Amino acid sequence: MSRIGRKPVPLPKGVTVQIEGRRITVKGPKGEITRLAHPDLTLTLEDNTVVVRRPSDESRHKALHGLTRTLVANMVDGVTNGFAKALEIQGVGYKAEPKPFGVQLVVGFSHPVPYHAPQGIKITVDNNVILKIEGVDKELVGQVAAEIRAIRPPEPYKGKGVRYVGEQVRRKAGKTAQAAK
Repeated sequence: MSRIGRKPVPLPKGVTVQIEGRRITVKGPKGEITRLAHPDLTLTLEDNTVVVRRPSDESRHKALHGLTRTLVANMVDGVTNGFAKALEIQGVGYKAEPKPFGVQLVVGFSHPVPYHAPQGIKITVDNNVILKIEGVDKELVGQVAAEIRAIRPPEPYKGKGVRYVGEQVRRKAGKTAQAAK
């Protein structure tokens, strides 16, 4: 049996779970998330914990077992604490401006680049160069961070661009002048 999958997901105070067939809905102080579970697996609510069970010991069922349990645990964690990712912008004149629709980036193009945040995501800007992406859905927070980073990923020569806070960018040596023959 999957070591991760067999652990029940405990529900902290203030978190409620509804299971209707394949659909699981988790409500908490920070919000609400709904997800569809794989049809082969069964989710049950037993004495304030969510238990995931699989029908057989096939390798795909074992993989889905641990995955589904982790997804449910992330849903519970998201509605209690929330998730956040931080991005930083490096480069002369590069900046981010908060807008009602999300954020607008000025990152070396001839025009500012707008990014429309999906529902449930909050983007805050500190000091025009630090973007903080917050939400209850771990998958969506990571996807938004990746999409914003993809607008101008850090380049290897000067390191300019959008990167995760703490990300190490491998730097390359520039061209060297060749002596004339």
